[in-house]
This record gives sequence, structure tokens and C-alpha cells, in this order.
Amino acid sequence: MNYAETLAYLYDQLPMFQRVGAAGFKAGLGNTLALAETMGHPERQFRAVHVAGTNGKGSSSNLLAATLQAAGYKVGLYTSPHLREFTERIKLNGQDLDPDYLVQWVGKWRPLFAQVQPSFFEMCVALAYSYFAEQQVDIAVVEVGLGGRLDSTNIITPLVSLITNISYDHQNLLGDTLPLIAGEKAGIIKPQVPVVVSQTQPEVQAVFEQKAREVQAPLQFADQLYHTALAEPPAPDAETQLLTVTNQRTAETQTLELGLVGDYQRLNVPGVLAVLDELRRQGVSITETAVREGLRDVRRLTGFRGRWTILGRRPLLICDTGHNEAGIRFITAQLARLPYQQLHFVLGTVNDKDVTKMLALLPTTATYYFCQANIPRALPATELAERAAALGLQGRVYGTVPVAVAAARAAAGPADVVFIGGSTFVVAEIEELY
Repeated sequence: MNYAETLAYLYDQLPMFQRVGAAGFKAGLGNTLALAETMGHPERQFRAVHVAGTNGKGSSSNLLAATLQAAGYKVGLYTSPHLREFTERIKLNGQDLDPDYLVQWVGKWRPLFAQVQPSFFEMCVALAYSYFAEQQVDIAVVEVGLGGRLDSTNIITPLVSLITNISYDHQNLLGDTLPLIAGEKAGIIKPQVPVVVSQTQPEVQAVFEQKAREVQAPLQFADQLYHTALAEPPAPDAETQLLTVTNQRTAETQTLELGLVGDYQRLNVPGVLAVLDELRRQGVSITETAVREGLRDVRRLTGFRGRWTILGRRPLLICDTGHNEAGIRFITAQLARLPYQQLHFVLGTVNDKDVTKMLALLPTTATYYFCQANIPRALPATELAERAAALGLQGRVYGTVPVAVAAARAAAGPADVVFIGGSTFVVAEIEELY
């Protein structure tokens, strides 16, 4: 098979949760363990940081990988979903997986797949772990796909685990209360392996404390170690922001430049810093210079895209992959602080989210351009428009993402703002992002 045929095989033969939803989700580690055993347990051949959470795990993973790269290490990075190209999921020092490696690897193990019948995601994890082992990475940063306890990535024993935050998402699979969701995320906590939780959330704090006690894992809540605040308001079209970071133990304060400008990023930084501290305690050499470079140059070092990304000016064109209630709340707060004459909002969602709660957070003064991504999970744009109209959000249906973006850009004046979001898959289809 060539590369295109290999991708077709992956997508057609093995359900992919990101495209089809719950039908592509296979809970349990049995298949992943079966693949790993036949492949010689690649997951045991490299050091790792494991990252879970509802929001912020992608940003935190990229910030960690960028800092470790700046420190001179050979770094593997596994994240999901991809935006445009499958090979974005697996990176080595910021470079996407070589398509030839994917073709050869699938060809080699195809008889095993026929026997084990793994899901798309189980096979992706086995691919990432095989690649990192073969490339002899110094350390890999591994982002959980969904949940944690039963996620395919959870066969590794990392140097440290990070849980970013807990909010409502995938309730049909993870539970409909925050403690239940936290319990699934806490499943990545391993016996005697240090764990960092980015945010102290009273409604779920005890879940993490209990799990850590059960397995004798040292636990730290990062926001009790580091306090972050905006040093100064960034310009509307800024691509970096300055954060004041206070070490709560020493009372020392420093200003760090962060190459990601969403308001929510300041909540991720304490977790990243606490993980770096723990890695240092375990002998990983990370200088302050590397920390500054990694946080500042994360986009360049890892190729990270889609989080409050400025795509154009006059009108200001912004996209963000926030796609659940908590993510939308941060986005609308940030949009409310931007100066503009009119807000044009290109919006699409998937059909298994609590769309009503998301829509209720959006500004009624914006003009909406309803669309749907080219995936089976996409909520039809006409249905999205009907639900939005019931909550006072007015606009037109444009069908595809590129058509909706083009219409918004055409209608916007130079002093307006065009925002594109509601789903990772909507952002993935923005032509200006590439």
C-alpha cells in the first residue's frame, strides 16, 4: 500500500472515535497490551510524561515537549486528534511522523491487526510507542486520548503524570458528574509515580487525593505551588503574552513570555512548571533558559496550531479549538475584551456535545455563520442554526467550513473580528491555518 491507501485502510477498517463518536470508542487496555506484547513492549523502552485532563492537555503537552526540546533532548510527542494530516499526531522534535514509516509499519503488522482487531486509536498508540522506541527518544510526552483509566495510552509507566483540569465533556462515556469524570482521569495515576494536578477544584480534589493515597503516588496541586497572572494585557492581535509567575514556596516572582495567548493558558502554566520541577528531581537537566525558550517558542518548536491563533488582520481573524462548555466560556470572555465594531462568528459543532449549554454562553450581538465539518460526527448546520435561534443567536447556514469562513470575511469590515470555532474539526478545515 502507498500512503493514501494506508490511510484509507486505517480509516475504513478501524473505527475512529474522532470521526464517528462513541461507535469508535473501545474501552479497555486488552487490545493495546496484546499489540505491545507482540511488538516487544516498546512502551517500556523510553521515559515519558503522561498528560490527561478535559481542557488544556494538548497545550500542556506541547509546552512540555517544547521545553524539553529547548533543553537539548530528543523528544517524542503524541497528541490527538490531528488537524489536517494524520502524521501530526506523532512528532519527533517537532517534526511530523514520516509517512513512509507509517506505510511500512502498517504493512509489517497488518496480520496482527487482523488477529487482534484493534480500534483506530489502539493502533495509533501502538504506532507512536513503536516509533518512539525505535527512534530512541530521550523522553516522550504522551497525551491521553479520552478519559484516562481505560485509554489506550495508559499502558505506560511515566516519570510523572499530569492532569490539567476537569470539566464536562464526553459525559456519555466518562460519566455525568465531575467526580465521575475525575475518577476516569485519575486512572492514569500509577503506583509511586508522582502526579501533578494543574488546578485545585474543590468538587474533585478528594478524588485525586484518594487515588494518590491508594497507590502511594506523591501528589501536588500546581496552582498551590505557582500563581500566574497577566503581566499586562496583550494587544488584540498579539501572538504572545507576558505572565507574572510567583513561586508560592519562595515568594520569588518572574515574568515569562508565553507563545500561546488564550486566557486559559495561564491555568496550564503552573502544571507545566510543576512537572518540570519533578523531572529535575528525577535527574532530567532543564535550565531556566530552556524553560523560557520552550514557553516562548512553543509554536516554532512543536508546530502547535489552533489555540487562539491569529490568522489575519483587518479584519482580525481568530480561531480556537475550544469545544466544550468550559472552553467556550474562556473564549467568550476573551472575545468580550476585544475592540471591534461587529463580531462575526463562524460556528460548527459535533453531534455528541451538550450544544445547548455551549450556545447559551455565546453573545447574541454577533452575526453567526453556521457550518459543519466534513466528518460523520458533525451536527448538521441547519440543526445547529435552529438550536441557536431558539437562544437568540441569529445568522445563516453556509454548509461547509470554507464557504462560511469566506462569507464572514467578505461581510466583515476592517475594524471587525471574525472568530472561527466550536469544534476541533471546524478549525481543521480553515484554509488560512496552513
